[in-house]
Amino acid sequence: MTSDLQRIQSLPTWLVGRVAARGRGMVADAIAAEGLKLMHHAVLAATADYGPTTQAELGRRLAVDPKDMVGILNHLQMEGLVLRAPTPSDRRKNAVTVTPQGTAVLNRCTALAEAANAELLAPLIPDEQKQLMALLTRLHEAPQNPA
Repeated sequence: MTSDLQRIQSLPTWLVGRVAARGRGMVADAIAAEGLKLMHHAVLAATADYGPTTQAELGRRLAVDPKDMVGILNHLQMEGLVLRAPTPSDRRKNAVTVTPQGTAVLNRCTALAEAANAELLAPLIPDEQKQLMALLTRLHEAPQNPA
């Protein structure tokens, strides 16, 4: 007989959540060696991809509260990874750019995150890893049904 807990723990949502939590923890531990947290890494990557860009635009793209974004950018700037300067078109807004040191840290963090993900997927053979990624991508990109 299956217990209530066993039924819950066999749900895809439970399993995906547990695997995701383990993976996030592995990546967080890996990039901590560079003095960054997951959101620091995401903001640094977004700044590299979209910069120079405003703090507000970074917040919208990453769904980060403006007050939280200020704290994240304060940390990144204090570490010499980004620069904030008033935008020429509107001096009330700050444009954020990645420094050369920030690019180097981002490259190292990317490699560390990739290694952590490889470790997470290591129990699967390469074909299974590709299949899992394809299935997760399909689920992620599937339209959501309105409730």
